[in-house]
Amino acid sequence: MTELQKMGKKAKEAAEKLACAGNLKDKALLAMAAAIEEKEEEILRANEEDLQAAREGGMKPSLLDRLALNHSRIASMAEGIRQVAAQQDPVGEILEGSVRPNGMRIRRVRVPLGVVGIIYEARPNVTADAAALCLKAGNAVILRGGKEAIRSNSAILDIMANAAQKAGLPDGSMQLVRDTSRESSREMMGLTGYLDVLIPRGGAGLIRAVVEGAKVPVIETGVGNCHLFIDESADEAMAVEIAYNGKTSRPSVCNALEKVLIHEKIAESLLPKLAERLSEKNVEFHCCEKSLNILQKAGFQAKLANDEDWDTEYLDYILGIRVVRDLEEALSHIRAHSSGHSECIVTKDYANAAAFTERVDSAAVYVNCSTRFTDGGEFGLGAEIGISTQKLHARGPMGVRELTSSKFIIEGSGQVR
Repeated sequence: MTELQKMGKKAKEAAEKLACAGNLKDKALLAMAAAIEEKEEEILRANEEDLQAAREGGMKPSLLDRLALNHSRIASMAEGIRQVAAQQDPVGEILEGSVRPNGMRIRRVRVPLGVVGIIYEARPNVTADAAALCLKAGNAVILRGGKEAIRSNSAILDIMANAAQKAGLPDGSMQLVRDTSRESSREMMGLTGYLDVLIPRGGAGLIRAVVEGAKVPVIETGVGNCHLFIDESADEAMAVEIAYNGKTSRPSVCNALEKVLIHEKIAESLLPKLAERLSEKNVEFHCCEKSLNILQKAGFQAKLANDEDWDTEYLDYILGIRVVRDLEEALSHIRAHSSGHSECIVTKDYANAAAFTERVDSAAVYVNCSTRFTDGGEFGLGAEIGISTQKLHARGPMGVRELTSSKFIIEGSGQVR
């Protein structure tokens, strides 16, 4: 039996107990949050070792930001766990019920998924978020982060697991794969019989590898090639600020803005204003021919976009810009290039706003506000396991309820068929 199979066996045994752990889960979650705050210095030391190794390896600044922890981010991790603990327990919730003509009583109730596996990249806060959400939903979890964050992830997981066990949860409730080789990732994708579902959280390459290579059922989470369409009726100042926030507040995350589409009737007046604001953060512009000409005439540096640009999730201070004829062309572009994550329209035209929300097929569709709000906490779900861009079982920010399934309970009095 391999090390991963041993972990799977332990997780299966833990999951059986977690399914009926009740209020003990909240006790453990609160203990985990307190332990993370108490052991902050230990986590920060481990994180600094990861950061130093990443710097020496030439990691880009935007990705270093994803990896970095500080007092504020650790406090947010702990607060996220407390928010999850404060939520209503979904396990046992009656979703529907009926009495059949023969007298049988049927209920459909919410139950845990069982054992959840999560493969993710260089964001240590995922370790805390994922463990908390899975535990609240009554699931055991096996986490496998990237090599860039292995010291941070190990410190966080060990601190939480120790606190959870002291609170009464079974050993194996949360485990971390310490082997960050490709072999461990491939083995985890094939861990049938142990994992009930596998969730990848990271860049396009990771998600594609898991979706294409897994034998275990997969919930696909979001590559974020997010679009903003600025309609001809838009409030220009609002549009500029929404674009600035979407692109620059944290460019390394999946809900960051990657493409701006601008109605041709306002492009000449708006584009220079947009470029001036974004230039405060040294954003690089990849443009269609029309937008390139407008920006160059206004004295801004920009480059001509190639075909690959329109499908690229930059995760950096880079923005794709295209001038479009109208709403129809904007919708056509989004349909061709969207990753199904988050799209926004800035407009004063009610009909155009309604058409955009009805016809854009993404997990989150915005009118006059930033795509950066696509987040479990911002949607009132507490922490999130990721943003699902698929259409089966869960879509959008995945909170506690999205980590459950259901079963039918049938009560009779001797009925036979």
